[in-house]
Amino acid sequence: MGKSLYIAEKPSVAQEFARALHLRTGRHDGYLESEEAVVTWCVGHLVTMSYPEAYDEKYKRWSLETLPFLPGEFKYEVIPGVAKQYRIVASLLNREDVETIYVCTDSGREGEYIYRLVEQMAGVKGKERRRVWIDSQTEEEILRGIREAKDLSAYDNLSSSAYLRAKEDYLMGINFSRLLTLKYGNSISNYLRTKYAVISVGRVMTCVQGMVVRREREIREFVETPFYRVVSTIPVGEGGETQGPSPELTFEGEWRAVEGSRYFASPCLYKENGFKEKEKAQELIDHLRGEDDRLTCKILSIEKKKEKKNPPLLYNLAELQNECSKRFKISPDETLRIVQELYEKKLVTYPRTDARVLSTAVAKEISKNLNGLMKYSPAVPFLNEIASMGTHKGLAKTRYVNDKQITDHYAIIPTGQGFSALNSVAHTAKEVYDVIVRRFLGIFYPAAVYQKVSIVTGMREEQFFSSFRVLAEEGYLKVAGIPGQKRGKQEETAGEANGEANDSADSGKDDPAALFAAVKSLKKGMTLPVSSLDIKEGKTSPPKRYNSGSLILAMENAGQLIEDEELREQIKSCGIGTSATRGEILKKLFNNKYLALNKKTQIVTPTLQGEMIYDVVDHSIRSLLNPELTASWEKGLNYVAEGEITSEEYMEKLEHFIKTRTDGVLGLNNQYQLRSCYDRAAAFYKTKNKKPEGGNGAKKK
Repeated sequence: MGKSLYIAEKPSVAQEFARALHLRTGRHDGYLESEEAVVTWCVGHLVTMSYPEAYDEKYKRWSLETLPFLPGEFKYEVIPGVAKQYRIVASLLNREDVETIYVCTDSGREGEYIYRLVEQMAGVKGKERRRVWIDSQTEEEILRGIREAKDLSAYDNLSSSAYLRAKEDYLMGINFSRLLTLKYGNSISNYLRTKYAVISVGRVMTCVQGMVVRREREIREFVETPFYRVVSTIPVGEGGETQGPSPELTFEGEWRAVEGSRYFASPCLYKENGFKEKEKAQELIDHLRGEDDRLTCKILSIEKKKEKKNPPLLYNLAELQNECSKRFKISPDETLRIVQELYEKKLVTYPRTDARVLSTAVAKEISKNLNGLMKYSPAVPFLNEIASMGTHKGLAKTRYVNDKQITDHYAIIPTGQGFSALNSVAHTAKEVYDVIVRRFLGIFYPAAVYQKVSIVTGMREEQFFSSFRVLAEEGYLKVAGIPGQKRGKQEETAGEANGEANDSADSGKDDPAALFAAVKSLKKGMTLPVSSLDIKEGKTSPPKRYNSGSLILAMENAGQLIEDEELREQIKSCGIGTSATRGEILKKLFNNKYLALNKKTQIVTPTLQGEMIYDVVDHSIRSLLNPELTASWEKGLNYVAEGEITSEEYMEKLEHFIKTRTDGVLGLNNQYQLRSCYDRAAAFYKTKNKKPEGGNGAKKK
């Protein structure tokens, strides 16, 4: 009887497979072997696409005459640094006593590609090949994956999309980088006074670079606008209008020019809640004061209602990268490295996932994960509560389980195993694990409940609006942690961050619980004293810069930075790049010095060179900067993976795109027009880098 060969992506994963299979293996150079099986591994990619000069020596020299470069058949070669391991793997794949090959590379497009290249280069024939697809590296999951392994041909469409992704990046990178470097490289190097300049562009990389440059220019061109709000301060006591008010408890009302106001639709307004000029705000106050020293207001309406906030969906890689960027100030690339380590140590499920829900099959077995987490002491109190509530039993009927929203893998959750390895990981990795555990446990808790009070008060013909809320029931926040108390409706309004004024007053500056208790007795029609009317000056703010986490989210949502989690999930599309590649793309942009990363804050900004290259692309192949178009290429790859279009159809469109864009650039003569673009960008960096004379940094002579 022939042997089975198991081929993994890394040595550590190969060892986990050997351990799960309980093989009594002997160690050999590059593989493990027992009487019934052989286990070997790649070390990432062993085979890669050949450089253009492998097709013809003429391509070694960059020349416009040789573009576009569109080979009929693609050539591949073994990567020199890992040639030894390739030879070992290739010989094992072709060994006569190997009857069945189990492909155990990472369960995704890239893992499929890694194996297929090796098989192609090794010329494997006449073997039974089965694909192992797993969601974690626990023994149970590995054995299930082997037991349920499908014939490799079931993944041929996924393989085709993987080959196409590589060909697309290869052809766009080679053709457009050479084209733009030859056409515009001298203009950049002359301007920067460097020996030469290579313009490196790519399908995803250039689009992301464009997102950051556009955001920076929006900020740079933003004109700050002052506005003036009128705010009333209203003391309130337990006795309402009949007893003296408690001086400690007050709430604010924000004036708005609603219908009936003397300023309704007036051109002097900035927005309905503010004036363009301070004098107009003072005019309103003077009008309301009149000649009466004692100011009062009347309650026109009061609404008390409960608001529920459901536990958020589980983490996919993009959401986790965003969370870790905000919380721990680590880059997406570092987050992926950490969560990959946690996966390989059996602590969490497969990290390179876009899904934020679980499958029905996993939901049925979720008690295993929960029971396993009893060994993780911070989770024990919550697990006991979950057991008493019994909420884990109905998980399959919740929004956290949806088979239709899962492509390759479900969300990242703790396996409930691998705790012996938790002590060996770095402190940040332990924190990342805890974040994953808490998000997971939160889905078994009820919604958090807020009690919200909205009050409209009237002074003469004008109306003031007040709103605040207090947490009534912790719900899942008991696990996730209660956010810091925010003032007014700041939780609900992100207007100022987008260059808009806040639309509500700061009504909760006192103790929210005490204030809520005080307003319980208030009723429509009551008259309350007004202790003061004040002008509050505000200023519009520019858009926020991307940080490394929010940039990953924007990539996932095809260039849209959507702060609201539920809205993000509703409009989610294929995005730019994939969960497996986005962090690496950012890393490349930082290494190329097209973008800069502040490691302390994780804020991302462009460099001067990055802006100049943006201008070049904007004036030559503008479509490379279009997030929607870039996302459509990714969607096309998904169509190939799903069998909806053929590889030939995709390649035809790709080659047409490259040929027409290349011909278009060859016909341009706009190098000198770019000088003014460079000047505009450089002017900002000169100002930014100019140091004041005699400042603290000056050395004494």
